[in-house]
Amino acid sequence: MAIQVRPPQRDEMHAYYRALPFANGLPQWEPAAAAWHGGPEPWPPQRTPATAEQLEEWAEADVKDETFHPIATFADGACVGASAAISFDVTVPGGGTVKVAGVTSTGVIATHRRHGYLRRMMQAMFDAALDRGEPLAMLSASEGSIYGRFGFSPATFRARWELDRNDAALLPAAPDPGSLELVDAAQASQSWPVVHAQVRVQRPGELTPLPGRWDSLSDNADGTKGPLRYLAHRDEHGEVDGIANFRLPWSSTAANAGTLVVEALEATNPTAYRALWSLLVDFDLTRTIVAPGRPRDEPLRWMLANPRAMRITRQSDNMWARLLDIPRALTQRSYDTVGEVVFTIDDDHMCPANNGTWLLRAGDTSVTCVATDQQADATITISALSSLYLGGMSAQNLAYAGRITAHADDVVARLNRLFRVDPEPHNSFGF
Repeated sequence: MAIQVRPPQRDEMHAYYRALPFANGLPQWEPAAAAWHGGPEPWPPQRTPATAEQLEEWAEADVKDETFHPIATFADGACVGASAAISFDVTVPGGGTVKVAGVTSTGVIATHRRHGYLRRMMQAMFDAALDRGEPLAMLSASEGSIYGRFGFSPATFRARWELDRNDAALLPAAPDPGSLELVDAAQASQSWPVVHAQVRVQRPGELTPLPGRWDSLSDNADGTKGPLRYLAHRDEHGEVDGIANFRLPWSSTAANAGTLVVEALEATNPTAYRALWSLLVDFDLTRTIVAPGRPRDEPLRWMLANPRAMRITRQSDNMWARLLDIPRALTQRSYDTVGEVVFTIDDDHMCPANNGTWLLRAGDTSVTCVATDQQADATITISALSSLYLGGMSAQNLAYAGRITAHADDVVARLNRLFRVDPEPHNSFGF
């Protein structure tokens, strides 16, 4: 059997899509309660298979998109596996951004699994990302046991929480000098990029939106989910500094009636954040507020008179990270403390240039990461270092799990001081 792993040609794009679960109406997420889904059921229904017209629309758009890098496996000329990397940026500690290869839409058809095709496609995407100067890869894992073998590891988390309206009183606060306004989709689509651009630089883990991210916002109903509604906050100068998307879905059961689902909410300051939530948790003729895909350390909890009222009903990892170029990635983020650590990587079989002993030194004004022949303070797996990178993971927990082997008594504490950030990283949307 002749095997090729390469980008598909234009006339092969329809076959490329048909190797992907989402284009065929097949399961694309493990059957577990999804923290990104706001409905009462564990996960949304599967999509219907794409039509030939949809496949052609996708192909026309993707071949023109310079940020979209498809890869496919061909067995005797037939496309049996497909994936893609999307080039974008992610905010890292310190407010800077790093170029990322976002791995997405991955699948191998059922008759050709267990032949190593996914690994070969992943290797091809890693090599291409390094050629493009992208030192980091990220993905949202559809199944928790697949991507660790390629060096990926959880780097951000998300939670779905619920709050009873009758138990949602907020603590007193200073009067809001701004105002709230219900807006339509056209206004929301203009406000979202402005607000997100300001929020993103403050939030490690946040993604730079791809073009057209908010173009599809609509005022039209979406089946029983109802239409999206949009709530904006303006500061005392009339500028939008916070916005939320929410729904009031219909339910056939009394248990789920009167639910308000907050699908997205961002604010550039605490005043706007509090004002948006103060209305959403006390909306007329509702009983329960549900918010999926939220940070684990949601500040709203500490604004409630009863912080126990906010119940986390689902929680999961969100974005997984994978360092492709260790020195380039580590020197493009900042560190809150001055310090250094010498560590060894010896398990990276896909990006062998990462293997070796490295001296990471964070100074007052500069960061360096260079190969060294010094004795290592620790041996770290590539997946553990990838988890530490955005600042949301505990080096102590990784050491307990055997993913960091300490050779110096204080190295785990040093790693925690160097890498951790507060608040922890979060990304409000995926790709």
